[in-house]
Amino acid sequence: MMKNKEKELFRVVHKVPSGDGPYVRAKHAQLVEKDPERAIVWFWKAINGGDRVDSALKDMAVVMKQVDRTEEAIEAINSFRCLCSSLAQESLDNVLLDHYKKCGKVDEQIALLKQKLRQIYQGQVFNGKPTKTARSHGKKIQVSIRQETARVLGNLGWAYTQKGNFMAAEVVYKKAQMIDADSNKACNLAHCLIKQARYDEASNILENVWRGNYAGSEDAKTRNRVEELLFELDSRQPPPFLQNLPGLKLDDDFMNGPEQLINEWAPSRSRRLPIFEEISTFKYQLTC
Repeated sequence: MMKNKEKELFRVVHKVPSGDGPYVRAKHAQLVEKDPERAIVWFWKAINGGDRVDSALKDMAVVMKQVDRTEEAIEAINSFRCLCSSLAQESLDNVLLDHYKKCGKVDEQIALLKQKLRQIYQGQVFNGKPTKTARSHGKKIQVSIRQETARVLGNLGWAYTQKGNFMAAEVVYKKAQMIDADSNKACNLAHCLIKQARYDEASNILENVWRGNYAGSEDAKTRNRVEELLFELDSRQPPPFLQNLPGLKLDDDFMNGPEQLINEWAPSRSRRLPIFEEISTFKYQLTC
């Protein structure tokens, strides 16, 4: 009797599931023995043996990333997710996105994030529920569809930024801010505007963050980010004695934003950015 209680206490303390199958052995190797390579072997056995495949595939991918086998983890998810239930697909997507970031696969990130936006629009996320339970800093929180949409858009904006496509990133960040504004996305939007030499717009956004007009504005990391962006902003603007010289005005037609730039260079093309065309179908559903 005492041994059973000790085993149960051990299992709870180490967060190891009960049982004696391949998945349990994998978790024991991962959490108790601290042997990731051994854990990966047992996770493979669990997947091949049909033992808690949803959890085994996700957990194995996480462990693989920890031992710099991220590319292999990506291949495993893409190859074996068909064995997992529909309930596991969203969490597998999140793991996949994290692994794409680790490997610098920006195009793959963009494609998967666009897919997630389509799923949100079609009501396929959260298993049809309006909210889901998630963890943040070790605490359980409720995440709404609106918050999830803004998060995905924010990640998409960041991916476009990594590619240097600041016009597309700007459009996405603005859409995300319309849905669920916060200081992090505001700073990222200001960064995109600075890269496009639209300094007055960037300055106004940073001032609003500094004044605490966005959620998270008081965070120390946010304050430091604002200071860094203001320093970059100041370093990029011409000296005051040059600002009024002909040809150097920052508010002329050439600097008035991405739509006017597109019209100047390609008047026969659509005035709307490609990414805006793709997410504009969500306009009324996501902003109400």
